[in-house]
Amino acid sequence: MADRAKAVMAISSTLPGAVLRAICVVALVTLPSMLLPIQSKDGAQIVALVAIFGAIFTLVEYTVASPSFIEFRSAPPFNRLRFIALFATVLVLSLIMRGNEAPSTLTLVLQLLGERIGGSLDFPFSPVRLIILMMPQDTPDYTLYLIRISAGLAYLVSLLSIAIFGLLLRFHHWPRRSGAFNVWVNMPMFDPTGGGDVVKRLNRDSQSNLILGFLLPFVFPAIGKLVSIFVMPITVNDPQTLIWMVAAWAFLPASLLMRGIALSRVAQLIHKQRKREYARAAAEGLLPV
Repeated sequence: MADRAKAVMAISSTLPGAVLRAICVVALVTLPSMLLPIQSKDGAQIVALVAIFGAIFTLVEYTVASPSFIEFRSAPPFNRLRFIALFATVLVLSLIMRGNEAPSTLTLVLQLLGERIGGSLDFPFSPVRLIILMMPQDTPDYTLYLIRISAGLAYLVSLLSIAIFGLLLRFHHWPRRSGAFNVWVNMPMFDPTGGGDVVKRLNRDSQSNLILGFLLPFVFPAIGKLVSIFVMPITVNDPQTLIWMVAAWAFLPASLLMRGIALSRVAQLIHKQRKREYARAAAEGLLPV
């Protein structure tokens, strides 16, 4: 009975935060639909279904004792920073697309800012140039213009999120600032007993994430171009399709890079902890000479 009461108290203490996070997920998924006109009833139903699924998933992951998929749940602000970056990207792109239907001062400012940033990043072999080249040759010039300014702003937001996370590592000593780091809770997909040295495995996974995060902005347009040639042409006539395509193109690499940096940081912490334990044991005469 005592254990059951403790479990109920733990769930009740985390439930308000989980509900708030679920509401934020619903707001993220439905944001383009709220700012832009609905194209079809089927599209509205799909958005509602994805929002409900995302809310339920978030609610479950943040109320159980140990999550199943979400990493670094108890090491803020890692997930908050990633969510804010994705929300800011979707919001900015939605406002840019809204400027076509209901222009305002804010939408015009964002379009001008995106034009400057997208133009400066649109050079040969850059990710912005590659995502433009991914589109079919008969794509209207105005659609290419929207892709350029959207990609420029989205890429800027992703770079800022990585820079902010780097500052958190440098000056706020993440994740130690949030208390003791629990691998079981914060890394549910990682098995410490899976074989091999934990530090080496974390460093290997970190390098894999960093390499993939760096290459993904270049690989994604190449895959899209192959799909457009051999399977079916990629069309972005729907503004919401353009928003989510550009947001995924910018957010996924940034998320992988941040995860790689975080895994490297965890590996460093474990290595330092081991050195302290070895030094303490040697001082107490517990290690052989």
